[in-house]
Amino acid sequence: MASDAGPVSDLETQEAQQEEPHLSTAQRKLYTFCGRRAFSSYVASKRDGRGGGGGGGDGGWRCCDQTFTEPSSVHKHVARTHQAEVRRLTESTFRGFLDQLEEEDDNNKACEDRDHHQDLPEPVDVYSWLPDTSHLTQEELQKGPGKVLLYYRYFGVDDPQALCAWQKALCEKLHLTGKVRVATEGINGTVGGTVLATDIYVKTMRSHALFSTMEEEDFKSSDGGAECFSGLKVGVYEEIVPMGVKPDVISYQLAGTHLNPEQFHKEVESLLSESSQDTVLLDCRNFYESKIGQFSRCLAPNIRKFSYFPDYVDQNLDLFRGKKVLMYCTGGIRCERASAYLLSKEVCKEVYQLKGGIHKYLERFPDGFYRGKLFVFDERYAISSNADVISECRYCGSPWDQYQLCTTRFCCQLVLSCAACRVAGRTACCAACQTKGLWQGEQSSATGPAQIKEECECTDQRPRIPQDSL
Repeated sequence: MASDAGPVSDLETQEAQQEEPHLSTAQRKLYTFCGRRAFSSYVASKRDGRGGGGGGGDGGWRCCDQTFTEPSSVHKHVARTHQAEVRRLTESTFRGFLDQLEEEDDNNKACEDRDHHQDLPEPVDVYSWLPDTSHLTQEELQKGPGKVLLYYRYFGVDDPQALCAWQKALCEKLHLTGKVRVATEGINGTVGGTVLATDIYVKTMRSHALFSTMEEEDFKSSDGGAECFSGLKVGVYEEIVPMGVKPDVISYQLAGTHLNPEQFHKEVESLLSESSQDTVLLDCRNFYESKIGQFSRCLAPNIRKFSYFPDYVDQNLDLFRGKKVLMYCTGGIRCERASAYLLSKEVCKEVYQLKGGIHKYLERFPDGFYRGKLFVFDERYAISSNADVISECRYCGSPWDQYQLCTTRFCCQLVLSCAACRVAGRTACCAACQTKGLWQGEQSSATGPAQIKEECECTDQRPRIPQDSL
């Protein structure tokens, strides 16, 4: 994309290269090229179209409440004031091209002898997709009430690397944390920040041509903020939610029929009142999610990962044969391809899914048929809309639904241990880990960190794919 910012001076080149990482000769050429494009794009984004005369370029440039009429003056301002932003865009674009090279050529070492920027398409001008926040202070963007957004959209993505670079630059500009997965089949994200920053994020997303059909209600929100995540992770993957089946084998386009919360509520109400044997209410989440919250009379598979769901269906087909299936998950994304997979087996009479997931259902029916907490994949672990506690402490059996990580090193299991049991030192996910934790403490003090594989009763004794009955 041509820029109207004028030629890039030696000053900008020097600033763009100042933070250049250690690279090979060929990679350095590509990095410099990305730096020039990033700087030029940033300057072009500050064009002030309010001037008179012949159109968008006659107003000079507007940045940080200052007006610049000469290219050299705005170049110096950007180089001195916005070096960090230009560097972030440079690095995001550069990383995107390196990832693209890895996919296109298994022998990346040979690329060091080529001129990268002549062999690759011109870098995408992601800065033209970013909002102007020059009228806001960093404090306004980072401090104040916060929230967490949850969203997804399935659609064909021609250039996932460019979309990934834009998302990373956008989140960094707005000081958002969280996780965003990009693939050729779409995007899936959950990000946290201030209310102001997340509102700008939604507005920016919806103003982009790729997301213009998304409504505000497609971005589910809950109380939280940037502190709900340990950092920001944006990447390109094969699937936007890992089911373990290639998108070209089971496509989201073959999903079941969507029911809004009102329609789904009526279906569940009918199921509960009539005690129908012809309908299955299926929870598509993992066992630790359904353990602390679920719909009344649901079938909740005892699986650890969503990637086990296809095998669960294959080994329990008789549960769904000739039945009407009502499916649900946290925000709706897992049901898109889970319903498509179930339909591909051609055993169900009908397959329906809850549009917007439990998140949207609870907004409409906080005291409806879903009882307990809603598990979320951030450091809050759960959010609630009712006071019901449907799970219990694994040690004493008292009502408890507040997850914490197992305290044994290298174990990533979640444990329900009530306050009294935690005070007594019962903080591991199982007896094996509890013993291992004591042993690790002795070893650590004597010989330094112990390397123990993540294996315990939780992983060894639970069948990977359970056989269920209704």
